[in-house]
Amino acid sequence: QVLLVEAGVGLVQSGGSLRPPCAAFGVTFSRVTVGWFRLVLGKEREFVAAISWNGGNTNYANAVNGRFTISGDSAKITVYLQMDSLKPEDTAIYYCASTNHWLSTARYYYTNWGQGTQVTVSS
Repeated sequence: QVLLVEAGVGLVQSGGSLRPPCAAFGVTFSRVTVGWFRLVLGKEREFVAAISWNGGNTNYANAVNGRFTISGDSAKITVYLQMDSLKPEDTAIYYCASTNHWLSTARYYYTNWGQGTQVTVSS
């Protein structure tokens, strides 16, 4: 059984940084991609970033490219999303998820989801 758990990170001012972790229990890391998505009220859940555990290849949404960095720690079975230069429009619930589709940006390919963690960026 796969279980993904994000830790809460909370509130930060515009321009600040956060680094939410995603613990991935029961995941076979040599076979999956782990991704981060975010949900803003009234909008669809959108792709943020993904990492292919085998080789560490990454993929980013244009809106966060250059500001966010996704990385993994296999010893801690944890994926991190380093978020720098945060903007108020980054405010959302952030979810991590896993898929067997390599570096996919499509949320319907992701089969296991965490419960989400709220990120709020004040102006």
